[in-house]
Amino acid sequence: MTAPTRIGAYRVERLLGAGSFATVWLAYDPVLDGRVAIKVLAENWSHDLRVRERFLDEARLLRRLEHDRLVRVHAVGELADGRPYAVLAWADGGSLRDRLAHGPLPVAAAVTLLDEIAAGVAVLHRHRVVHRDLTPGNILFRSGPGAERVLVADLGLAKALAAASGLTARAGTPGYMAPEQDDPLAVVDMRADVFGLGRLGLRLLGDPAAPGGAREDRRAGPAPPRLRAGVPPGVAAVLRTATAARPADRYPDAAAFRAALRHAATAPAGRPDGGPPRPVGRRRLAASGAVAVVLAAVGATAGDAAGRTPTGAVGRSGPLTVALPAGWRADGTGWAGQYGDDGELEPALVVSPDPGRWAADPDVPGAFVGLSAGTARRTTPEGFLAERPHADCAAAPLRRTRQGGVDWVVAAFACPGSRPVIVEAAGRAAGPAGLLYVQLTPPPHSGTDFVDALLAGVRVR
Repeated sequence: MTAPTRIGAYRVERLLGAGSFATVWLAYDPVLDGRVAIKVLAENWSHDLRVRERFLDEARLLRRLEHDRLVRVHAVGELADGRPYAVLAWADGGSLRDRLAHGPLPVAAAVTLLDEIAAGVAVLHRHRVVHRDLTPGNILFRSGPGAERVLVADLGLAKALAAASGLTARAGTPGYMAPEQDDPLAVVDMRADVFGLGRLGLRLLGDPAAPGGAREDRRAGPAPPRLRAGVPPGVAAVLRTATAARPADRYPDAAAFRAALRHAATAPAGRPDGGPPRPVGRRRLAASGAVAVVLAAVGATAGDAAGRTPTGAVGRSGPLTVALPAGWRADGTGWAGQYGDDGELEPALVVSPDPGRWAADPDVPGAFVGLSAGTARRTTPEGFLAERPHADCAAAPLRRTRQGGVDWVVAAFACPGSRPVIVEAAGRAAGPAGLLYVQLTPPPHSGTDFVDALLAGVRVR
């Protein structure tokens, strides 16, 4: 490979790395008087228009998200031979792969780092972006005022390119990619990233002296690596859940994984399992997303064997009940990341004509319904909705409605994506029960009458 001396207006200093699809160069930006990283599409892909577009898609996405936990894009350009390049912020602290090459991190630092990585992936998930290739090489560090920043890089470009080019080779990194990524017909969603987070956790916290304890090329199996002394037992349980072979048995997204990790890391030592959450076997957690539609995977299906729900049927989770629209069913075991005073998950349900498909299929209407006493103690219904903006959507004015004995605050969003309408609603249940929250993607062409009818059917027993 011949090293260029300049790329656009930037003076190239040295090669930072090279892969199958791109090379990355360290360069000097005379305008900003600082160093940048420049990612250039590999020569052997320059002829493929689809691959070029995928390359630029990643740069556009990072530019649009523009978040401190993601690698920033300063500019894009094109070489004289037509290959596109992206000018990125330079991660001067290197990668997690570099650091692990010098030995394991202290347990407390490793758990904190895993929490930071999950926070970065959660940014992607809030925008309905799946990374698909979470590895130590894609976790970068950048010095900053006051503290070093942990950055998530390379948003699954290799898999996107492989898919665009019709390659049949495995897409992902063995040892970190989820089992379903080996199946070309499988749906790869946010739970694949949860698996990657779990494998990163095992790499950070595994015992190097144990067989397979710190090997990056080890495939996930029924017996995960032994963890080091000092790892809270609950953290081990969280990693087991995250790396479950079936996507349905994992946490639904990075935010739910992070909440479980934080809870387990601070659980009293007397609780050997670290406390909930613990979706096992056929049970799955329901979760609410902070920006995009909730991605929820939940437990045993309510309704009759034909999949139809008779009029008058209700879904139940603890004291929470929801009257189901005709043809809808309910699923749910708890609200991921929300814990009651007893340490158990607070009640939640997903209601939909097909609860299992609602998360992945934007054409399926549905709703997440949750009840949280802890949330009611810290904020109001208006404040809770304010925590859930939809940056890419146009918000209608808040409206208030009293339904089912509850005063609801309702926010509706018109969105440019595949789910054109998202409705957020919150209200305080009577007595000490807590705050009720509903996130709804209504059926096409339905209006406020459908929304209000659903809210009227939300009760606390």
